[in-house]
Amino acid sequence: MLAMARALMTEPELLLLDEPSAGLAPAFVEATFEQIEDVNRSGVTIVMVEQNARRALAMSDRGYVLDVGSNRFEGGGRELLEDEKVAQLYLGGTARIQGAGAEPSGR
Repeated sequence: MLAMARALMTEPELLLLDEPSAGLAPAFVEATFEQIEDVNRSGVTIVMVEQNARRALAMSDRGYVLDVGSNRFEGGGRELLEDEKVAQLYLGGTARIQGAGAEPSGR
């Protein structure tokens, strides 16, 4: 959160985020994603690499699914969440998401 705040002080047009939810307690993960969405709504373009694929795709205009460093799938975030092949290979076998795309507890 501190690193993101420091980056935003310069009023960027583009913000690069690498695993913004990594190492956070579950209670802070949703708050972090909400802040990222707020920053994006303010006009800042965000490029994010994130392991929490369901949550990241649920909030993304565009997504890319990488496999062993190569682009395997691309499209709208919701479109990728609903893609049966993406769900089977990368999202635990189901494209269904809870709420606004949050991961189930414990994941």
